[in-house]
Amino acid sequence: MNRDEALAFVREKVKDEDLIKHLLATEAIMRGLARRLGQDEEKWGLTGLLHDIDYEVTKDAPEKHAIIGAEWLKERGLDEEIVHAVRAHAHSEIPRESLLDKALYATDPLSGLITAVAYVMPSRTLAEVKVRSIKKKFKDKSFARGASREQIRTCEELGITLEEFFEIALKAMQEIAPSLGLA
Repeated sequence: MNRDEALAFVREKVKDEDLIKHLLATEAIMRGLARRLGQDEEKWGLTGLLHDIDYEVTKDAPEKHAIIGAEWLKERGLDEEIVHAVRAHAHSEIPRESLLDKALYATDPLSGLITAVAYVMPSRTLAEVKVRSIKKKFKDKSFARGASREQIRTCEELGITLEEFFEIALKAMQEIAPSLGLA
């Protein structure tokens, strides 16, 4: 499945525009991480784009989240490494073994945190967001409570610091800010 086919599949399964923006942001960050870590940018991008494809049908049954989506991806012939990363990002009993698994797990909540930081900027744009703003809000546990700080900190399992992770993610999201409604 190429990127255009993946995006069409997302648009077929996901109707909530905010969820689509989350998927696009996660894709962008995953691509940035792949470049930094010398990994397959297309594979990593697809993983980010597709990771929550089943969220609308599983939001009331979190134990099924990413299980149904992984089955959809498997049926579409996606690489087993992508399918495993999708499952592992939402289920602690599934070991996160590969760099791809670990990257998706750390990235998922960071995209939401950075979006929330942009929303509190006077311009409500990513252009105004700085790494120091993300660091400050990261320390404020009452800000964007759904963005697990513990999960984001697992970026260190990729061999990158929290600050570098913020830099990579912010730059990646800034590059697609119009698609996220944050330009």
